[in-house]
Amino acid sequence: MVPRAGLTPDRLTEAAADLADEIGFENVTLAALAKRFGVKDASLYSHVRNLQDLRTRVTLLAGGEMIDRIAVAVAGRAGKDALAAFAGAYREYALAHPGRYAATQVRVDQALIANTPAFHRTAEITYGMLRAYGLAEPDLTDAVRLLRAAFHGYCALESAGGFGAARDVQKSWDRAVDALHVALTNWPQPAPGGDAP
Repeated sequence: MVPRAGLTPDRLTEAAADLADEIGFENVTLAALAKRFGVKDASLYSHVRNLQDLRTRVTLLAGGEMIDRIAVAVAGRAGKDALAAFAGAYREYALAHPGRYAATQVRVDQALIANTPAFHRTAEITYGMLRAYGLAEPDLTDAVRLLRAAFHGYCALESAGGFGAARDVQKSWDRAVDALHVALTNWPQPAPGGDAP
């Protein structure tokens, strides 16, 4: 059991993130966290407002960790190499930290994250990678949604053991990234005189 001395919001957030990886983000409670520190639930309220506050902190922590790993992976790369590095770092984080990753998929009040460094870094890296494909709005937003849906769907199925065919999962992932590269390179153009549908 962790000593009770020195509780801080950051320390509680880190511990809650670790707990999420162990038991699932949806199962993280103040009672479970207090038990880990050997204190009463009430002891946590001087550091976090409530369970929602704690979970939001975990979401922001995990989002920052994830984009930091992606940033390192894509540094100095462009086009397909950047896409593959981005995708690989995304998947690696999702599979290694299931609870933290689940936290990154929770919708958080935009007012709470709009000024966080992680939010700006995520937008900068993601949109920067996609601009290399010659995309501009509204196609950038559409492409971000496509990548997020593809990466998340694949990782969710993989972590749940949802791929039963004999085909190697890594090889299928690599081919999926190849296909996304082709889609981004050949992004459909709006009809003449009209906006994208």
